[in-house]
Amino acid sequence: MQRSTALGLIAATVLATCPAAQAAPALHFGPCPEDVSTPYPELRCAGLDVPLDHADPAAGTVRLLISRLPARDPATRRGALLTNPGGPGGPGIAFAGSLSRRLPDAVLNSYDLIGVDIRHTAHSTPIHCVDAATYWRAPLPDPDAEAARERNWRRAAEYAAGCAQRAGRYLPHLTTPTIARDLDLVREALGEQRISFLGYSWGTYLGAVYGRLFPHRVDRMVLDSVVDPSRVWYANNLAQDVAVQRRLGRYFDWVARHHGTFGLGADRERVHSAWRAVRAELRRAPRGPLGPSELIGTTFTALYGEDDWIRLAEALAAFHLRGDDRPLVGMVVPKDAAAENANAIYNAVECADAPWPADRATWERDAAAMARHSPLAAWYNLWSVAPCRTWPAPSGQPVRITGAGLPPVLLLNSVHDVATPYAGALRMHRALPSSVLVTERDSGAHGLYAMAGNAEIDRIGTDYLVRGSLPAGDVAVPGHPKPDPAAPGPPRGRQLVLR
Repeated sequence: MQRSTALGLIAATVLATCPAAQAAPALHFGPCPEDVSTPYPELRCAGLDVPLDHADPAAGTVRLLISRLPARDPATRRGALLTNPGGPGGPGIAFAGSLSRRLPDAVLNSYDLIGVDIRHTAHSTPIHCVDAATYWRAPLPDPDAEAARERNWRRAAEYAAGCAQRAGRYLPHLTTPTIARDLDLVREALGEQRISFLGYSWGTYLGAVYGRLFPHRVDRMVLDSVVDPSRVWYANNLAQDVAVQRRLGRYFDWVARHHGTFGLGADRERVHSAWRAVRAELRRAPRGPLGPSELIGTTFTALYGEDDWIRLAEALAAFHLRGDDRPLVGMVVPKDAAAENANAIYNAVECADAPWPADRATWERDAAAMARHSPLAAWYNLWSVAPCRTWPAPSGQPVRITGAGLPPVLLLNSVHDVATPYAGALRMHRALPSSVLVTERDSGAHGLYAMAGNAEIDRIGTDYLVRGSLPAGDVAVPGHPKPDPAAPGPPRGRQLVLR
């Protein structure tokens, strides 16, 4: 039986227009926390209390932390540009700091750059559901093994129960519509009549929901690597399984083209066979923190862009050809408290935003069906959201995205994106009649504007944000160059976290 609906569209619309929440106070910016001020000393931070429950302001508040980098040229300042890195659960202030190093000068001259750690993330009254050092100790159970299925379901239930115990009072209010209402209070506290928005990955859905609830508050909006608003969230996770399998084949093609460098095979199937051999060896004998789950996770993450393509191929070759597991072990990233916080928000928002199947049979049937043609992530992806089956808070119905009243919106997506598959961008485009879709061909990069190194996409995004100009219609642009193993460059570090 599905969990009960917490907030439908009619109630959401009423809450967006009624004066339930008190006016937001003005923000007083000062030094940021040390972990932010050290890498980004130019940022200034301020706290803002927002209602725990926007429908009942008397129920208490939660504190958000907000960062600002003032526009460099006050004479040409247009307004505030709110940013979001995705997730849900990505640390927004640190991401805004990263964008301050990436965005073109014309954008930084025109806008106050605003970062927000959304409620219960990073510096904003953070929550954790488990002890990271024990629950996430690697290697984790094999996601594909039938013998580990009961253990994986127990872990999922344990995670949901840990969230109830440690953060239960917050969970009913950890939804995308609630976070969108928080952002409108940020806008008000900044003293802005309208805001511009730059959101990546889940941030595109947050932006679309904000635009549905507050269309008259939107100036310019860039949605980059676009969530399918019609498949929130269970079906979106299944769609990722198909996209990541196709992307894996293209990665193996690239490795095969560089057989002279890596030695893993001169065609896709030989490279895939080498990868499977590494997985089989790890199933027989994990190497420290590296087991089959970590191999799948490392591979999945590498497919979000191309930053780790060379490193992963070299590590696979070292393991498969020379028995040296050190490079591959070195790619395992332990899940610390910050990563656990992000995981808690990822589950909390997705579990509460929309209904999930309550019976194991449905999950297992769908994962098994996916595994027949898209095996890489079929079970791995299931376990990442399996706590939603027994989530201790009610699930709502997704906000219906219509685009009514919105100004022109810029959508960006690569055609082979694994986390936000291209079909979802097409559906968001249809849902937002005022949008223009720019597609990066022959690419699977997750995060394009000021991220992927595509000069034409960067030009289009900047022209829109600074001058309000968009292409006359949808356009497709050539993909950015693939990495060259003969001349590897430094990793770019996308900081996008939607799995």
